[in-house]
Amino acid sequence: MDTPSWRREADAHKRAMPLHRLIGNGMNYSDVIELYARVGKGQPWADIAADLGDQNHQRAEERRRAGHFLSAQGWHLFAAACYRVGQVPLADGDPRKIDMYRKLIRDFIGAGALSDPPVEHVEIDYAGGALCGWLLRPLPLPVGLPPVVIVAGGFDGWREEYHVGASYLLDRGIAVLLIDGPGQGESRLFHGLHMDTTVHEAFSTLVDHLLIDERLAPVVGIWGNSMGGYLAALTAATDNRVAACCVTGGTIRPAEILDRYPRFTEKVALLLGIEDSAKACSELERFLLTPELLGQLNCPLLVLHGTPDQVFLIENARRLFDGAAATDKTFLEWPDGDHCIYNHSHEKHVAVADWFIDRLFNRS
Repeated sequence: MDTPSWRREADAHKRAMPLHRLIGNGMNYSDVIELYARVGKGQPWADIAADLGDQNHQRAEERRRAGHFLSAQGWHLFAAACYRVGQVPLADGDPRKIDMYRKLIRDFIGAGALSDPPVEHVEIDYAGGALCGWLLRPLPLPVGLPPVVIVAGGFDGWREEYHVGASYLLDRGIAVLLIDGPGQGESRLFHGLHMDTTVHEAFSTLVDHLLIDERLAPVVGIWGNSMGGYLAALTAATDNRVAACCVTGGTIRPAEILDRYPRFTEKVALLLGIEDSAKACSELERFLLTPELLGQLNCPLLVLHGTPDQVFLIENARRLFDGAAATDKTFLEWPDGDHCIYNHSHEKHVAVADWFIDRLFNRS
């Protein structure tokens, strides 16, 4: 008997967003369990996640009115995580996607307002639109100003997905800019920006913005995840102001994902803003970290990868690492690690945060 289409779709969502990824990136355990249970009964993934997000938002508002602001902050973050997970499979033109993304921003703002210092929503002018992100600053340091790390995601794992990892940097006195680059998240959905082969110029614009912020030290690192790992390495190779670069689950050739998952073409087309699928795939092949580019990547480099990763193969992460001109470089490999090492979340985040401390503070 053929598997029903709703069941195939549900199983595909679970494979793309397994429990350890969702929890490790900020979703409440009980919400993940309920999401999986209800989608397993045939309910639509997006509708369930929106419902769970609404419940968490209501809890946040109740806690806020009662004066329990730390509790309210937690529920706002859980709400934002539900909306983020729920909108992933929806097309850009689907009103439910836009509604959920607006709610995601609302609840992230709600949580950020309760942080100390408050999280700031930033819009940086670029190419007739805006690069949108969240600036998270640590408590004042005993001496000096905090360095800052730009954190970028990939095809559909956008900025808020990396808030948990950002918190490890904050706890260690490092500021973070969680960013939606061209073709990602808010920058795409509300400002019409799409990615092209000049994307490194967008990230250099972010460096410009951070270097003139007098609340931050003029020391900028970058940390990219999945496709964002390619972007981080590209930025470090083309902008010598980048002080340190971390690549998690990255590659020298993002188009390799289509070798194994041709159905991912739809996400590529949305990222690039190209409706013709064949043209979008052809364009993605132009995104490549050549030996010449890697020969310009001189800043300290950390590469993390899981051996069995099938999204981006470990040999392509190795080629990035081996080709980089950096003399201070480290490769961390997890023999059982999945894509972006979601199944070793705490271990990964500690390794990255401590590495950035050692590279961004007390620089000679």
